[in-house]
Amino acid sequence: MTETAPVTPNYDEAVVKKFYVATVLWALVGMLVGVTIALQLAWWPANMDNPYTTFGRLRPLHTNAMVFAFAGNAVFTAIYYSMQRLLKVRMWSDFLSNFHFWGWQLIIVAAAVSLPLGFTQGKEYAELIWPIDIAIAVVWVGFAVNFFATIAIRKVAHLYVAIWFYMSMVITITFLHVVNNLAIPATFTRSYPVFAGMTDGLVQWWYGHNAVGFLLTTPFLGLMYYFFPRAAERPIYSYRLSIIHFWGLVFLYIWAGPHHLLYSGLPDWIQTTGMVFSIMLLAPSWGGMLNGLLTLRGAWDKLRTDPVLKFYVVGVSFYGMSTFEGPMMSIRAVNGLSHFTNWVVGHVHSGTLGWNGMMAFGMLYWLAPRLWGRKLHNEGWATTHFWMATMGIVLYIVSMWAGGLTEGLMWRAVDDGGLLSYPNFLDVVHQLDPFYWTRFAGGLLYLSGAVLMTVNLSLTITGSKRSASAAVSAK
Repeated sequence: MTETAPVTPNYDEAVVKKFYVATVLWALVGMLVGVTIALQLAWWPANMDNPYTTFGRLRPLHTNAMVFAFAGNAVFTAIYYSMQRLLKVRMWSDFLSNFHFWGWQLIIVAAAVSLPLGFTQGKEYAELIWPIDIAIAVVWVGFAVNFFATIAIRKVAHLYVAIWFYMSMVITITFLHVVNNLAIPATFTRSYPVFAGMTDGLVQWWYGHNAVGFLLTTPFLGLMYYFFPRAAERPIYSYRLSIIHFWGLVFLYIWAGPHHLLYSGLPDWIQTTGMVFSIMLLAPSWGGMLNGLLTLRGAWDKLRTDPVLKFYVVGVSFYGMSTFEGPMMSIRAVNGLSHFTNWVVGHVHSGTLGWNGMMAFGMLYWLAPRLWGRKLHNEGWATTHFWMATMGIVLYIVSMWAGGLTEGLMWRAVDDGGLLSYPNFLDVVHQLDPFYWTRFAGGLLYLSGAVLMTVNLSLTITGSKRSASAAVSAK
């Protein structure tokens, strides 16, 4: 009896490549807009005396580009690549995969056009007007159907923990988007939310904080649990800990949103609930961070030569730092000093650029040889990019920490008579000049690293150096 060779599943690599390229392109756009608005805060003529390029118009464009365009496309790249391999089956519907890709890119383009024109709902991370919100819901449902149908036809019994993290994103983002965007249209570009007052504020930050939790955290943890062990060529340190990490995180995260509304008109018991659950989040978050870092036990020497592992280790470390800083800032006494200051800006960017950005960069470098069957054009450039990104984000967040503490302390300072020491708001603003310029320098360095990565990946994709090992898809 002759043995037959196992049949390799016919995975859909085309959709992975599309999301991959979109991730790189939108990274450049989002970061360029971010550097532009950072310059505007340090040097006001950068507004260009144009209503469409002012900070108020470009800032929501930057956040949407980084969250939904860059990070979103990175997540979809990871899902479409890893899910097919974990389930040993091609995506259920090629049509829905392509519908998802093109629909998502059109939504991003619509956001890029509408936000500078001033069409907005005025809600953090949910600025897009109601016709675009409906388009998001339609595209997301198509993605969800394809996602769960693929799970239903899988060729393996066990669902690896990365799939569970992806699944939490698909389910939770659906509820968050629909509930927070319930509105009554007035015109094609304007609507009125069905909630009012503090109820609307509570729903908004239930959405806002959990958009961070279930679009910028759980799917990136799925990415970590799939790509990090493969890059390290080591199994995850503790699979049992990964399960505890998952259930602890998804249960606690959903209740933490009210910490954005401390010292507001929200009932004290709701504010306290948000604070307590935020502090408890530290346990599963750090459990996941340690699980990732301990995966390298016995293989730390690889960090000297492997740029991918460099990105992953720093990315996971930033995850741990951000998930310590967030609970700390949710404590009332700390929040009273940090809220509305640049400290919050530093915290957000340590997560988005330090955690999401570094993990996405590591994935992009690891995937390029496997998707296109060519050796990375220049590993030295990848290492250079790593140091540029790391130094850039450190400059960014340290300047914002220092600037935020300066703001908070100056706002609270009183003289011997009990009056404000700095009643003129501009006195505080002028003290922030060196911090704003430092932030701009850090952001520019981070963007320059992304440009170097784009050149490196472009030359890899279009190059001719082939790698036999890279041409074989990871099992």
